Amino acid sequence: MYGAFEMTVNKYLKTLNPKQAAYVNLDLSNTQNGEYLLCVFHFIAGDGLNILQAAAEIAAESSTGTNFKVTTETPFSRAMNALVYKVDMKKNLVWVAYPWRLFDRVGNVQNILTYIVGNVLGMKQVSALKLLDLWFPPAMLEQYDGPSYTIDDMRKYLNVYKRPILGTIIKPKMGLTSAEYAEVCYDFWVGGGDFVKNDEPQANQDFCPYDKMIKHVKEAMDKAVKETGCRKVHSFNVSASDFDTMITRCEMIRNAGFEPGSYAFLIDGITAGWMAVQTLRRRYPDVFIHFHRAAHGAFTRSENPFGFTVLVLSKFARLAGASGIHTGTAGIGKMQGDKKEDITAAHGILNLVARGHFFSQSWAMVPDKDDDVLRLVHEDVAHHVILTDDSWRGMKKCCPIVSGGLNPVLLKPFIDAIGGVDFITTMGAGCHAHPSGTKAGARALVQACDAYLAGIDIVKYSKKHVELAEAIKFFSKKAEDVCEHVA
Repeated sequence: MYGAFEMTVNKYLKTLNPKQAAYVNLDLSNTQNGEYLLCVFHFIAGDGLNILQAAAEIAAESSTGTNFKVTTETPFSRAMNALVYKVDMKKNLVWVAYPWRLFDRVGNVQNILTYIVGNVLGMKQVSALKLLDLWFPPAMLEQYDGPSYTIDDMRKYLNVYKRPILGTIIKPKMGLTSAEYAEVCYDFWVGGGDFVKNDEPQANQDFCPYDKMIKHVKEAMDKAVKETGCRKVHSFNVSASDFDTMITRCEMIRNAGFEPGSYAFLIDGITAGWMAVQTLRRRYPDVFIHFHRAAHGAFTRSENPFGFTVLVLSKFARLAGASGIHTGTAGIGKMQGDKKEDITAAHGILNLVARGHFFSQSWAMVPDKDDDVLRLVHEDVAHHVILTDDSWRGMKKCCPIVSGGLNPVLLKPFIDAIGGVDFITTMGAGCHAHPSGTKAGARALVQACDAYLAGIDIVKYSKKHVELAEAIKFFSKKAEDVCEHVA
């Protein structure tokens, strides 16, 4: 005997026209048989359609169809139809299975996004359409690059283990000359920091020519390494107006005399585009590819009914081969962010097997019940380095990069929230707003990290560490008082 849900579904099934019916199969079984990329959308129908009619229209537009059934379709083209295979009417959720053979077979991430969150976001048949989670089958993973140079490689270069990689964003984000910029890099590095990045708008401004910025950063890095005895890393924004300029910037950095491993290429992945991300990954597999997600909020903010989640964006970054991507501060920093969403995204790109909002994603490319894969999963949970001499067995990790309002006082709360130290933190004002300057800000960050590693409360630890004591006093003030002090 049918329940209310089944009766409603059967009622809606009868409203489908022949074109719509070709994109719905609620009896589709074994959806994880390797044939389909699976998606879950939060979905509200528009234009007077019920949820199943509207979902069928979305499945058609995002795969083989259009607004009318066409006479040119073939039996094979129908086999490429996306299929609505599950609905949750109470929560307005729709599950869609896409035959992954639809997608460009040379590992083209932008091509997938063009299908599943392309034209469909502008269709009048929906009042809300947000991609919440997706699942990649193993056979599809093998078609994509995945990361090459990972946080594990950076740790090995820096000889930094069992703690976050401590980084900064140079502030002010714009307006410093090349020499002034390099001076701030130097101060942070000699203060004990590991990693410095260009802010995302940094380019070839007239007051800070790109070639001079590279030259001065190299000089500042050499001096800092000599004085501290520790290696350093700088992430250069190579985003540009065209392909040739981007590659010219990459080659300028490579030819500046930097030691391999001491530089990363930052790309503004959303505004520059997925083609730029994948070009860098394929041209420079020995370089850390740093995905900055400027403009992501247009798609990912929770109040936006259209777009995709931070988890979805981060999964695609791993698929494309980014070494790391900014994943948010779990609501701890200044940026809008949901704790669960940001942490789920961070784990989703870092682990070999990770639970998302709806799917458990295995990034293994051989059967996930294989003894060797089970061993790798166990080692991954134990924080061992994996996929070094057996990279065919799975897609390597993508590193969470954390920025946006963090400071030394918030380091431990964030580590506790994310549940680990496998990330790069890039504190901007959290270092440069320190009352005693950047060098002291870096020292305060290192001291906060040392306190965490020693299991000592930072207030107690700060009694013998003046820079940390100053940071605690300064950053524990009300935000408006801090801003007034900095101004």
